[in-house]
Amino acid sequence: MILQTTGNNPILLYHAKIETGEITTNKKIWKTYSKLASDVLTTDSEFFYDPVKAEHIIGFFEKYLRHSKGKLGGQKIHLELWEKAGLASGWGFTDIEGLRKYRRVILIVGKKNGKSFISSGVGLYGLTADSEAGPEIYSVATKRDQAKIIWDEARRMRNKSPTLRKRIRATVGELCYDDNDGTFKPLANDVNTMDGLNVYYVLMDEFQQWLRGMALYNIMADGTSAREQPMIFMTSTAGTVREDIYDEIYDECTQIVNGYSDPGGYKDERTLPLIYELDKRSEWEDPACWIKANPNLGVSKSYKYLEEKVDLAKQNSKMIKNLVCKEFNIRETTGEAALTFEELDNRETFDIDKLKPRYGIGGCDLSATTDLTSATIVFQVLGDDRIYAETMVWLPSDLVEKRVREDHVPYDLWIDRGLCRACSGNRINYKDVVEWFLEMQEKHDIYLLHIGYDSWSAAYFVDDMQQTFGKKMMEPVIQGAKTLSSPMENLLADFRSKRIIYNNNPIVKWCLTNLAIEKDRNNNSTPIKAGSAKKRIDAFMSLLDAYVVYERHIEEYKNVI
Repeated sequence: MILQTTGNNPILLYHAKIETGEITTNKKIWKTYSKLASDVLTTDSEFFYDPVKAEHIIGFFEKYLRHSKGKLGGQKIHLELWEKAGLASGWGFTDIEGLRKYRRVILIVGKKNGKSFISSGVGLYGLTADSEAGPEIYSVATKRDQAKIIWDEARRMRNKSPTLRKRIRATVGELCYDDNDGTFKPLANDVNTMDGLNVYYVLMDEFQQWLRGMALYNIMADGTSAREQPMIFMTSTAGTVREDIYDEIYDECTQIVNGYSDPGGYKDERTLPLIYELDKRSEWEDPACWIKANPNLGVSKSYKYLEEKVDLAKQNSKMIKNLVCKEFNIRETTGEAALTFEELDNRETFDIDKLKPRYGIGGCDLSATTDLTSATIVFQVLGDDRIYAETMVWLPSDLVEKRVREDHVPYDLWIDRGLCRACSGNRINYKDVVEWFLEMQEKHDIYLLHIGYDSWSAAYFVDDMQQTFGKKMMEPVIQGAKTLSSPMENLLADFRSKRIIYNNNPIVKWCLTNLAIEKDRNNNSTPIKAGSAKKRIDAFMSLLDAYVVYERHIEEYKNVI
């Protein structure tokens, strides 16, 4: 066995430079490399670090790959330490049979840090140098143009390398390595062509742009099941598409990283998350922090480029969201959104039966067909200034499949989780909403003092609610700036201060990311949907109706809780 010293091991060297402060990085990378360095030195694990395996992929990159563009076009690759450490980590750990430990590597890093180059090189390595018979390498995305980015870069790398050009045949849509019958192809989101694949490596680039992306991911992941040591290599920057594959993968990575130091935390020894990001959104103005999200700063990404973009954002606040998202990997909402993702993201959860609230205030936002119908109960408990919110939404069952397919929103998954209910037929049955309020009251022993509703709501729904809960409990909420402006601004401020605990409900979170504000000539605010008509804000609106009524009766409510 080769002696593991800091000097000849990129993982230990990178970790040492992080520990001494020579390299500035974020908490997730620090935690990850603290674990990796420990794993290199451990002797009581089923996996061990093989420096020969690690050096093999690093050597492949530096010996056979060449830059394909720009002033370095045609020159041999020189990997930076963070790149060597990442490759050594992903490919250097094996079991006693020599099979690779990690089956999935997830690299999230700012723009212009060489993601596509790394992913293309990984694909070429899997095609030619990973000792696999008949390797099938795929670059995939939901759109063909995106899937081809990695593959095109690999083809250019092949063309620039005299050695690879001799050994890899290039056709219009395929790279072939005849020595092992290997193929490397781009694939777009076409289920009919993806079923039955025998995947060895799958490269997923910029998955933050994927809509309804988990379906594609699952097909390709399932396609690796016949291989002994497959690799799913995922690369991305942050994005503005919320509650889709990016959020799911990112949240899973966060759980894995946090689990390193928590004996009872989430564990996944087959996934390696490498998340380069700012620790706090506010750090975008601090040049010393920029490298946290941009480990190649000063190499493939210039300080001047980033400095100019930051200076422009300081002068034009509308540019900040895109800047912190794409350059610094802070998840964001669309440019028009009322709240940043950092402001609306509250992962605190609660058990209503443990809190035992006695009194609550309801709100509901009704629809007939395409929009969601939503109902919310807000409540407080004695000695706690926070406001808790329980929300349910409804969608006609006949429209679920269409809305999932056309809107690329996972209503079906939300229904499976009990977060959304399907009303029979092609319209919302408002009796389902009445029954939910009654269910919440009877099941959790929470008495509803008041229930706010859109004054344009169906008369028979209001009558039904009044017969069930009493006439005095139902309060109309006019959906205009005069009524909504001040309560909405207060509610948004409560979100920013993390005072609103919505049980980390993904539907509520999604609706919050779609929320924008429209100002009238008197500077009063009304809520509107940001961007596409396929987006929804209904869960926010039911919460807002409840909040309006809560503010109307705040003294009464405080006295009874």
